[in-house]
Parts: sequence; structure tokens; C-alpha cells
Amino acid sequence: MPEGHSVHRLAKQFTSVFVGEQLAVSSPQGRFAAGAALLDGGTLLSALAHGKQMFLRFDADRVLRVHLGLYGAWSFGGDATFRGASSIGAPRRVGESEQPSDDGGTGAAAYGGPPEPVGAVRVRLVSAHGWADLRGPTACEVITGAEEKAARAKLGPDPLQPGSDGGVFVRKVMSSITPVGIQLMNQAVIAGIGNIYRAEVLFLQGINPWRPGKQLRDDEAAGLWTDTVRLMKDGVREGRIITTTGEARNGRPKRSAPNYVYKRTGLPCRRCATPILTADMAARTVYWCPRCQPD
Repeated sequence: MPEGHSVHRLAKQFTSVFVGEQLAVSSPQGRFAAGAALLDGGTLLSALAHGKQMFLRFDADRVLRVHLGLYGAWSFGGDATFRGASSIGAPRRVGESEQPSDDGGTGAAAYGGPPEPVGAVRVRLVSAHGWADLRGPTACEVITGAEEKAARAKLGPDPLQPGSDGGVFVRKVMSSITPVGIQLMNQAVIAGIGNIYRAEVLFLQGINPWRPGKQLRDDEAAGLWTDTVRLMKDGVREGRIITTTGEARNGRPKRSAPNYVYKRTGLPCRRCATPILTADMAARTVYWCPRCQPD
């Protein structure tokens, strides 16, 4: 599932390419025909990411709420003025490294509009200079501004939103006996973290994922927030999750050694050489080093 940094990259791309534009909205697949009709011809006013959800705000108090889930992805293209990635979304489809557009931002001589839809395109947005196709989202609905506010009120603080209050996260995570590894995946506690960031921030702070939140020290909980902010900002800049330092990679390129513990079951810890452990935690696999993250 795309983590918060990818959704923020999406919001930035919509802001730079489509905000202020009147959009033709359709549902080539047909499953979103009624919603598309409500948005068709509207002007996109702003795009906001909150955790793993994106809110595209149109005039007439209409908001397109999208949650990509496990399989959702956006693809993009346009004329020579178009700048951005060609695809952002489900890692199983396009990877955490968003690919540059072949026909957008490359000085293409001619632009005849968007191509014929490929696959099950739930929503297509078209401006005078570019297009965006959405496939496979978990959630895709038209809501009002008031409904957006209510939906966001259910979410925890987003580490990538300017002015987001890390103290809210600290109080929430430390008030529960639930293991911190479960709480980090709870979007009502902190919005945007997925399995990769969960594993990596716990490793960096030396916290065992099974430790109850009530047993965290103030500085440990604050450290989780600080590391998450830093790593997710890096993810927005890099277009993929990379948590290791050059020293930890031992001269290898970022893409070949991006993480400390995630997906490294049985491999030596990059710090102490102890084999990395895994277990099921709330229906997801959790990764940790038993020496660097003791019970």
C-alpha cells in the first residue's frame, strides 16, 4: 500500500498541474459515472493529502476523496508544459520510485489529448494540457467540504503537514497499552505510516514493536515522531522510501540497500549483525532486530 509520502507527492503533482484548471471528468470503467457527472466541468481549487487519503477540492463545494489502498494508482500525461511523474501508486504496480513521464515535460511536439483508456480506469481527469487516470482505489467518492472535515477529524496528525502537532501523537501513543508496533499502523494515532516506515522508525529508535505504548518514555515517543517526519520528507524528495545512511549501505547504491530491517528476515542487522526477526502483528508482518530493539 502506498504510504503517506506517495500521497503527498500526488497532491503536489495535482497542485502544480491541475489546480485552477477546468476539468473534464469521466469514468471510462463506468463504476464512478454518477460521481464523475457531479465533478465534470468543475474547476479544481486545491489538492490536499492527509495520511493515505487525498482530497481534491472542486468548486461548488465538491470534494473527490481517494484512498488508493493496496492496488490503487494514478497515471499521468500531457503536453510539453506538463511536469511530473507518469505513475504514482501501488508499489506492486509501479514501485515506490515514481517514473518520469514519457510524453509529459519532455518537449513533445504535439499533444492530441489523452490516450484511449487502458484497463479499468475508475476516474479520468482531463485539462487543456494534461490528464490523470485512477485505477483500483479502495475508496473513491464525491463528498462535501463538511464531510471532508469530518473524515479528517478521524485521522491522527500527519507528519508531512506543516504545523502538524507531534504532541498529539505522543499523547495518543503513550496513553494506550496497545503495542507501539500496532499503534503506528493506526491511522487515528498517526496518519500516513505503513509497514515500511513502522519497521524503520522503530529500529532507528531502538524500540521493540511489542512494547506497550504506556511503557514508552517521552523522549522515545517524541523520537518516533521526529524520525517519521524526517524519513517521510526524504520519501517525498526521493520518490521512494530510503532509510539507511551511506555508512549502513557500505558503498552500495540507495536502491540496493534502502532499509535497515524491512523485508530482511534472517539477514544480518546492518548495525550489529544479529539476524532480523519477523512475526505476524495484527495481520501484518513486523520486522525487528532483537539486539538493537530488545524487549
